Amino acid sequence: MPAQPEPSAPAPQPSVLRRLSRPLAALAAVAIPTAYVGAVDPNAAGHYPTCPVLRATGWWCPGCGGLRCVHALTRGDLTTAGHDNLLVLLLAGVLGLLWLRWLWAALTGGRAPRISIGSGGAVGLTVLLVVFTVIRNLPIGAGLAPPVV
Repeated sequence: MPAQPEPSAPAPQPSVLRRLSRPLAALAAVAIPTAYVGAVDPNAAGHYPTCPVLRATGWWCPGCGGLRCVHALTRGDLTTAGHDNLLVLLLAGVLGLLWLRWLWAALTGGRAPRISIGSGGAVGLTVLLVVFTVIRNLPIGAGLAPPVV
């Protein structure tokens, strides 16, 4: 009877600092531009370029008001952030929760969550963006449009 191969030793677990490197790098990649937007007020004219969609069509795109939303978030003003761009506010919350799950997995040695929205999710997200864009540009959705600067 052939000899059974020796079971290999489990791979060594990376250190906590190594596991934290990616979530912390992602945090820095978001925190640095967020700090800039927090310091340089997008409500003051001349600091940021005008949205090309707004300039070309006169329509607020799904991202219009996003910088003002982030600026308000850096000030802790959720009401203004939601008025500037409700979609950015909601997506920031979802992404923040996903990042916390990733951080927790890195701290505890668990597996990082895998996120896959699939084709149905991509279609749903596209429909959400289109519907949000159309509604915020109609009189009925004026509350979703960012304030005119």
